[in-house]
Amino acid sequence: MILCSNPRAQYLAHKTEIDAALLGVLERGWYILGEEVRRFEAEFAAYLGVKFAVGVGSGTEALNVALAACGIGPGDEVITVAHTAVATVAAIELCGATPVLVDIEPEYYTLDPRHLERAITPRTKAVLPVHLYGLPADLDPVLAVARQHDLRVIEDCAQSHGASYHGRRVGSFGALACFSFYPTKNLGALGDGGMVVTNDSALAERARLLREYGWAERYVSHLKGWNSRLDEVQAAVLRVKLRYLDADNAARSRLAACYDEKLADTGLALPRRRADASHAYHLYVVRSPRRDELQAFLKARGVGALVHYPVPVHLQPAYRGRLPGGDHLPETERAAREVLSLPMYPELTEAEQQVVVEAVRAFCQTAS
Repeated sequence: MILCSNPRAQYLAHKTEIDAALLGVLERGWYILGEEVRRFEAEFAAYLGVKFAVGVGSGTEALNVALAACGIGPGDEVITVAHTAVATVAAIELCGATPVLVDIEPEYYTLDPRHLERAITPRTKAVLPVHLYGLPADLDPVLAVARQHDLRVIEDCAQSHGASYHGRRVGSFGALACFSFYPTKNLGALGDGGMVVTNDSALAERARLLREYGWAERYVSHLKGWNSRLDEVQAAVLRVKLRYLDADNAARSRLAACYDEKLADTGLALPRRRADASHAYHLYVVRSPRRDELQAFLKARGVGALVHYPVPVHLQPAYRGRLPGGDHLPETERAAREVLSLPMYPELTEAEQQVVVEAVRAFCQTAS
């Protein structure tokens, strides 16, 4: 089976360096919030071009910490999308706020700024755009509306490590931004991990306090925080992988260009890239009204294509009927019926990609 993503292949690609980094952590005997975390925070902040980075336990917790750092809680509203991993909406509810949903741009699958202003109420405190599949959301109009209404913008960068918008890395635009280091991400750990980044020293300090019980000094809580700490093992692995992120993203771009060329005449809707933005190709997402048939056809031929995401958040059992804005999201619901992610990771070989291409073309020829 050709996997849709393959974190083991990335470990093997950098095995010698990762094993050495892990051994170093084990031998030093400091396993939580130590030197590896501090160095990774500094290196990741420098990579993004921001001043501060705060390592936390997961991407979901990064969003929760960022929202709480802004003082967002019960009675507040945060505008976001339903075409995303459920973590985006779950994090908003974890801090006690209410997610308010708007529809996506059909060509890019990210928050449609045209719907933003009408979703704002006196309770709105923030906008949480998601840079989905590796493509930046259209931030300029989002930021303009946020400034007009004095709202925080918190970027969800869980799928966009290394992507850029107008020449700047995503994660450097909002009041804060949040990253996930889940193993399948462009920059993936060997377990869970996340990061909150910002250029605001006060927000960075609040995030640091919140991630560890509100401690300014050990065992003394100055804020009501909780436990969300990045461990030394994951930081050590991520420091190794960060050195290869741009090269890995370049490999993803080459794979995407190959897909673009060889699938251009299939009738599938292929990924579009926003003008003056770079796509990190966390996922290579095509769409077809016959998506389920295509996925089954590929599976029968050993190709592991996946759906990101088959059920929009507002239609999932835990959320159905109770999220503001969830009654009119036609583009979100259409995307959920039609999108399919083809195998995409830097170690995917030319021969493996050719198998994928031939299988997709065979389906499209049969379906025409």
